[in-house]
Amino acid sequence: MSEEKKTTTAKTENTLEIKPGMTVKVHEKIKEKNAKGVEKERIQIFEGLVIAHKHGKEIGATITVRKVSDGIGVEKIYPLHSPVISKIEPVKQAKVRRAKLNYLRTNKKRLKETKI
Repeated sequence: MSEEKKTTTAKTENTLEIKPGMTVKVHEKIKEKNAKGVEKERIQIFEGLVIAHKHGKEIGATITVRKVSDGIGVEKIYPLHSPVISKIEPVKQAKVRRAKLNYLRTNKKRLKETKI
């Protein structure tokens, strides 16, 4: 039993370092079918700012990642323990004083960058 606990804590340790204000790259597995019906799997990278981290260390924990693409804001909600997500790598960390950064949706505030 102790070995099973170690593997689950190793997975949660990786997700503990994700905080609001971080810019992250989320590597998501996508399955596609071509015209012949052959399935291919590829990895798509979504880079953006984490504006919310919900449900802590639970199985159903999620992060909301936001980026602006061609002047349009795009937000995606990712479950942290989903098999669809291959990895989440932090790029940089900004100094924030809130847990939920919903004000970034409307205001063009600049966040100060700190070291990871």
